[in-house]
Amino acid sequence: MADLAEQVIAVLSANKYSPVKAKALARKLGVGKGQLPQLRRALRELIKEGRIEYGRNHTIRATAPHGSVVGVFRRTSHGGFVRPKLVDGKTGAEIRIREEDALDAATGDEVLVRVLRKPARRDDNPLGEIVRIVDRATRQFVGTYFERDGNGYVRVDGTVFSHSIYVGDPGAKRAKLDDKVVFEMLRFPGPDDRGEGVITEILGPRGKPGVDTLSIVRAFGLPDEFPKEVLQEAREIAALFDEKDLEGREDYTDEIIVTIDPVDARDFDDAISLTRDKKSGHWQLGVHIADVSRFAPVGGALDYEARKRGNSVYLPQRVLPMFPEIISNGLASLQQGKVRFVKTVWIDFTPHGQKAHVRFANGAIQNRRRFTYEQVSKILMKPASAGKSLDPEIVDLLVRMKELAVILRERRHKRGSLELVMPETELELDDEGRVTGAHFVTHDVSHQMIEEFMLAANEAVAEHLASLNVPFLRRVHPAPEPAKLQDFAEFARLLGYTVKLEKDRFGLQRVLEESTGEPEQYAVHYALLRSLKQAVYSPNPEGHYALASDDYCHFTSPIRRYPDLTVHRLLEQWLRMERCSSDQLELAAIGEHCSHTERRADTAERELIKVKLLAYMSERIGLEMPAIITGVADYGFFAQAEQFPVEGLVHISSLVDDYYYFDELSHTLHGRRSKRRYRLGDRVTVQVARVDVYRRQLDFRVVKVGK
Repeated sequence: MADLAEQVIAVLSANKYSPVKAKALARKLGVGKGQLPQLRRALRELIKEGRIEYGRNHTIRATAPHGSVVGVFRRTSHGGFVRPKLVDGKTGAEIRIREEDALDAATGDEVLVRVLRKPARRDDNPLGEIVRIVDRATRQFVGTYFERDGNGYVRVDGTVFSHSIYVGDPGAKRAKLDDKVVFEMLRFPGPDDRGEGVITEILGPRGKPGVDTLSIVRAFGLPDEFPKEVLQEAREIAALFDEKDLEGREDYTDEIIVTIDPVDARDFDDAISLTRDKKSGHWQLGVHIADVSRFAPVGGALDYEARKRGNSVYLPQRVLPMFPEIISNGLASLQQGKVRFVKTVWIDFTPHGQKAHVRFANGAIQNRRRFTYEQVSKILMKPASAGKSLDPEIVDLLVRMKELAVILRERRHKRGSLELVMPETELELDDEGRVTGAHFVTHDVSHQMIEEFMLAANEAVAEHLASLNVPFLRRVHPAPEPAKLQDFAEFARLLGYTVKLEKDRFGLQRVLEESTGEPEQYAVHYALLRSLKQAVYSPNPEGHYALASDDYCHFTSPIRRYPDLTVHRLLEQWLRMERCSSDQLELAAIGEHCSHTERRADTAERELIKVKLLAYMSERIGLEMPAIITGVADYGFFAQAEQFPVEGLVHISSLVDDYYYFDELSHTLHGRRSKRRYRLGDRVTVQVARVDVYRRQLDFRVVKVGK
């Protein structure tokens, strides 16, 4: 065993080693099938000793040597920065990398860094050099093809590379000028090398409907097709489904149960029932979640593909589901009037919303009515008149749901839960996917109702599994670093908000409430968000800071999130045998992988929305609009349009009426002669000055200061 472990370390420590999964590592080591159990034991021991670790997609690599750091690189025009990996829930300051010390690392790559110099000041960054590339984020990139001096080049989308990449002879793969193309990087660009790639796919002319979406799908490596064996297994499972076979399930088909979802929802995985005892005033909430585990056996093709994808990806006018649509939009979707299998959490609450009793069950429901958020909001504004055109029992249910949700929200507020309000964009698109308009999403009482009930169910399941002392995949949000909170407190004080104790979550809560609805709302809420750590999936019992919850998990969306499916399977074990078990190391690997795929999906969605909005704004040069200053720096300030969800930069060079200097403490640009100032939260009228869709940049010019 010791010899095998050392062989593993030797292979993983080699300079040319690229992280691979266990089976590929076995082939590198020449380990046969008979020795695989010994290899797995050796890997587990090395992980426990901290000598190796899991990386992206369950690949295996050696941990960083003493005195060095592994982190994620972000390239800038003068080198870049490395964000160290989390260690025991903590991370250090970003490490600054000079251009000559960055090797050929690209944004998103995991790199091994040697720290050269510690920071001289608190607000400074340590200096380091990249020793080697541990794991490439990708070798596949997307850009726009052009030709120069008889050669083909690709201008890569975004700011990953400062120069275009050479891709060989003109017309490679029959590429035409201004085509969007996918290429594989053969040689990454460095300080003295432009780099070289080979075109692998032509997506179509830039600007053609659908090409922007396909470009994002390829750029982020999002899987958009299911393998044949996955589709075949889905069909076979569908053929065996019998909605009348309720053996082992409680029959809730006569209950008044509804779903409430966005108007464009593609799958429906959560439904609600709610009753109240007239004498005692006690509530009984039923949260019914699609029983996806019934259709995706562990180890099957469906399970493998869902685990690899990690989650569904929701793009404007397109969904890349975690499961084939025969499952996600069919058998496991809680469609109106259809009998569907569910896992149900029954929660009894006292009249004041205190949790009294929790019960879990496998059930079958028949969704009485599918609602959109907008429909429910209208009904709750005038429930009496709604009862004339809608079943009065359903209207009563919606009214009860609002009453309980308000009570639960208030209880959560009293325990210190933080409510961050961040702008969410909804595009208005034509049939070809072009933007015709856009607006901010309104989160009203109908959204809040569902949010409260999902939070209650997630917490109830997590508390139950925690009581069994079984490892499970939690939704973890570690407590922030005190220094980060202190920085936020100083920032809030500059804007006139009182924060006495930075560690006091109720003080933070008060700042969030007082700033909501004010011009600086998003700046304040975003500043606190940046002070907090990122929520991740992990089996470690670290709690959820923002929700002020000791035990929390994701249980309510197994159609679109793999972590929820792992929780469902544990609950299924307990329902069948009153006991359950899991592998903590496997859960840790799944958690890290799913945290990565979740970030990838969120970033891809934001990027596509940005691309579509920039294309829309590129046809509106000169358009004037009221905006609010959301960020100030020495090179200018960022402004968020008030009625339209776009943010742009007013570069300091465009402020030609005076010489402006930056006051970092007050987040303000001051005019030396005019005494005019541009401060965070100020209102300005701006004009669209320049749009660069390639580099994802929008520039504004100030037209008027104030309202």
